[in-house]
Amino acid sequence: MTAPGSVPGSVVVGFSPDRYGRAALHYAIAEAGLRDQRLVVVNASTGDAYVDTHFAGEADVADLRAELGRLGVEHEIVRPVGGGDVAEQVIGVVREHRATLLVIGIRPRSAVGKLLMGSTAQRLLLDCPCPVLAVKASEDDQDE
Repeated sequence: MTAPGSVPGSVVVGFSPDRYGRAALHYAIAEAGLRDQRLVVVNASTGDAYVDTHFAGEADVADLRAELGRLGVEHEIVRPVGGGDVAEQVIGVVREHRATLLVIGIRPRSAVGKLLMGSTAQRLLLDCPCPVLAVKASEDDQDE
């Protein structure tokens, strides 16, 4: 539900519990505030691996909820698992929530890494139906 006086739609952020996800979250919080829109945090996993380091654990989600609550950010956290590849899941959330912006964190990859594994970020940049803000983590950002 959209708050009175706010613009319909939302800002969606692709979140992972690392410095890249936190950098994206930082920018998404600011954009949601500037746009007076709800923030939708999506943390997706294909579910095809026993351990997915990009999927937030329960402690990560609790910390995320606490941080967003402390900042007074109207938000929803969506955690799809096993519904196809991550890019498709994120785009599904973008469409469902009528997002006006998708914010993603990008990480450096070698040319060979891109060739062998594909790129979720590239798919999101090319296939997303709304504008995409790609955020680099600064050198000062550290994984916890």
